[in-house]
Amino acid sequence: MDSAHANTGELLRNDSAGIVTLTLNRPQQFNALSMSLLDALQRELDLIAADGAVRVVVLAGNGRAFCAGHDLKEIRAHADPAFAEEVFARASRIMLTLTRMPQPTIARVHAFAFAAGCQLVAQSDLAVAARGAQFATSGVKFGLFCNTPGVALARNVSRKQALEMLLTGEAIDADTALARGLVNRVVAPEALDEEIQKLCRMIVDKTPVAVAAGKRTFYEQLDAGLEEAYALATRSMVCNVMTEDAAEGIDAFAAKRKPVWRGR
Repeated sequence: MDSAHANTGELLRNDSAGIVTLTLNRPQQFNALSMSLLDALQRELDLIAADGAVRVVVLAGNGRAFCAGHDLKEIRAHADPAFAEEVFARASRIMLTLTRMPQPTIARVHAFAFAAGCQLVAQSDLAVAARGAQFATSGVKFGLFCNTPGVALARNVSRKQALEMLLTGEAIDADTALARGLVNRVVAPEALDEEIQKLCRMIVDKTPVAVAAGKRTFYEQLDAGLEEAYALATRSMVCNVMTEDAAEGIDAFAAKRKPVWRGR
């Protein structure tokens, strides 16, 4: 372990060999996203995005939930549309940051992920769930349609599957989430950390230059028409193939040796 931030606030950070784990730490509130937790998460993500030593980010939750969604009690206590607007705006900024930061993000889902918690899973680049985890956009049960979680959800699963979750608020299990494309892998609870580490190491083993550029292009082309998407991808390929790491990777492949990345 390179370093561990032994903080006891609403967000915990652990650094280990290029992998940062950010753990939501409001277990008594099922890790509901309070304004202060949103602020802490944004600060850490901004710091990580600017840190070339960090290669992968894992999002986790402490206690009996991954994340129950927004802190509705806090929103209700303020009863102020300006406060509610700020909460949802800050959450949306976090979701955009997860997509735009150069490091791949992985959701570690050990338990239920509801509403904005499901949104965090859907917005992460990858997700690994423990068998027994559940996923729901449950706001409609409480009179709140999960509009913002629906943005991320609809970009992971089909329209009809997304709308079923949004309209009913009912939970799906981890295997169903896997079949629908909401998560990448489902494992036994005791194997969750091992599987996360395996996935992280496979990413860390690759050149950060190609990973960062590839992630950026992937999301850019998704929002483009087919012709523009190919133009974006072509430009990215040209830039990639001219990097030092690409030259090293090709030479290493030809020489049947392990590449030594230079990060350029």
